[in-house]
Amino acid sequence: MSKPIPSIDAWLKEAKAHESAPKIGMYLTHNGTVRQTAKAKVRYGAEDTKAVTGMVFSYDEEKVNAVISDTYKLEGIYYIKVWLNEGRLSTGDDIMYVLIGGDIRPRVVDALNYLVGRVKNECVVETELN
Repeated sequence: MSKPIPSIDAWLKEAKAHESAPKIGMYLTHNGTVRQTAKAKVRYGAEDTKAVTGMVFSYDEEKVNAVISDTYKLEGIYYIKVWLNEGRLSTGDDIMYVLIGGDIRPRVVDALNYLVGRVKNECVVETELN
């Protein structure tokens, strides 16, 4: 059972009304989804993997909040919003949404990569189903 999906349009509207908006020159969004190709094949080239039919997904909210706090410490980052799904998901289902805003493109791109990488590596449990 997955959670209700947020609206990126609503998130952007909220972000642009936030007190940090005058400092922001770029917003980036990220939408992670459950893919059919196994992580072992995509990341490590393992050719003997079966197609993924779904995923069981969970996360540690306290750890996610700590990563968000750390990301705000990066230079030029002024706005972050994160949504994570949970439960049994099917291929194509949304895993996460991230919106991040900052002063210039290189900092925002780097911060998005930093935040999503840490969330995926430190805060979530993904069990692929075949």
